[in-house]
Amino acid sequence: MPTLAAFVIAAVLLLAGIAGWRAGIAWWKYRGKRVIHCPENHMPAGVSLDVLHAAAAAVKGDRKLRLNHCSRWPERQDCGQECLFQIERAPEECLVRNILVHWYVDKNCAWCGRPIGDIHVTDRKPALLLADKGSVEWGQVPVEQLPETLAVAQPLCFICHIANTMIRQHPELIIDRARPALTGKD
Repeated sequence: MPTLAAFVIAAVLLLAGIAGWRAGIAWWKYRGKRVIHCPENHMPAGVSLDVLHAAAAAVKGDRKLRLNHCSRWPERQDCGQECLFQIERAPEECLVRNILVHWYVDKNCAWCGRPIGDIHVTDRKPALLLADKGSVEWGQVPVEQLPETLAVAQPLCFICHIANTMIRQHPELIIDRARPALTGKD
């Protein structure tokens, strides 16, 4: 016959499991950098949420969010954080990774023409070809500049990005096979 202590232990473990589950879901949902439109100046801003606070609040059944970082800080650090409404309304749509993955859908590499295809977290990620023909990785673009960068950039597959980087950084190491070969008669 189970004792009262066994029931108490089982109940505590069940409650701890539920609390852990809620905290984990909140952490997963609210992690990562996001792009929002600042309600004050109506310009894009890069933000990240305090995921530990969100996880702790979720354990209590609260959905109160707060910012951990904003590209407009420290100048505007005392703002009312009205932008949180955008994240609460559509947390996945403002996540930088999701914005980028959506932007690459049905696009081909600007250099080799191959389809970019599906983008996975652990794979080599495609890059962005800028107007100056330089290429950058996702993390090199400041979050608040992402919308304007995507408006003028072209997609570049990982292989072409590496080749472009090598050409720009070490042109002395590159052999241009498109030029006619030397025959020794020259």
